[in-house]
This record gives sequence, C-alpha cells and structure tokens, in this order.
Amino acid sequence: MPVRKVSRANTDDKSERRLIRRRKFAFASIFAFLTANFFMTLRFFFPRTLFEPKTSFKVGYPTDFGFGVDTRFQQKYRIWVVRNAEGIFVISAICTHLGCTPDWVESEQKFKCPCHGSGYDSEGRNFEGPAPRPMDRAHVELAPDGQILVDVSRIYKCPPGAPCEFREDGSYLPV
Repeated sequence: MPVRKVSRANTDDKSERRLIRRRKFAFASIFAFLTANFFMTLRFFFPRTLFEPKTSFKVGYPTDFGFGVDTRFQQKYRIWVVRNAEGIFVISAICTHLGCTPDWVESEQKFKCPCHGSGYDSEGRNFEGPAPRPMDRAHVELAPDGQILVDVSRIYKCPPGAPCEFREDGSYLPV
C-alpha cells in the first residue's frame, strides 16, 4: 500500500479556515451581546407605565339614563350609574370586603361579588356575605353644559353597622 504524503500547506490551509470560522463566531457572539445590551439600555428609557383613568369625567346627560342600573362605565371607570325615583347617583364598583368588582345581576336585581359572595341591593347596601359595609358612592354634579360630572376622587362612605342614608349634597343628583 502506498503511503500518502500530506503536504504541510494543506494542513495549514485547513487550520487557517478553522481559525477564521472561530473568529467569525466570536465576533458574531460579541456583536449579538452588544446589540442585546443596546436594546436593554434603550428599553430603560421607555419604562412600562400604567395610566390610570381620570378621576373626574362626564358620563352624559340625565335624560340618557333610564330607571335602574347602567353598567356602561363598569369596565372603563369602575362605576355604575343608577337612577331611581329620588335621582341619579353613582356607585363605585368596588366590593367593600376585599376590593373585587361585583357584577350586576339583572334577574335578581342585585350586585353580586364573584370573589366571596357579597350581595348588594340596587342602591349599594350590603345584605349578604362578608362585606362589612355598603359600597361607596362617587360625587356627582351637573356640569355647566348640562352633563353629569362624576368625581371618583371624592367618595361618600357609610360606616359599618350604621344606618346608611346618602343625603349629602353631591352623593346624588335630584332629577
């Protein structure tokens, strides 16, 4: 069997190609690392922020609301607009037990909290479950243009166990 001679030039060529391939891989890795760090640094200057809804907003004209509970603003502002024989008032859609959002159950004419079963009547008074007090009411007034202006930063609370009569100016809008 003949012995094959491997030339030194052929081996040097292969090792040089391997070296070039390693260098390309190293440079690509460094470039990828620096690019990722650049984007992480750039992301630092644009933080994720949550924008809370306005605390004062208009919900419409008094004639826009019929008798009963209007749930149009439950998702956006976490309120319900209620109209009864006395007037229009706004209930904060926050359960007084642990802060969940109750649902209006039309068939039973009550608010029912899905978390722990608290029940409230159409005026927000608690009558079942672990809720310690009635739901809060938001401040309502008529804006100069005739629309209902709701201010959820000004709320009317009822102490636990006390008889609850919301007769303060601003807790309801007589119509």
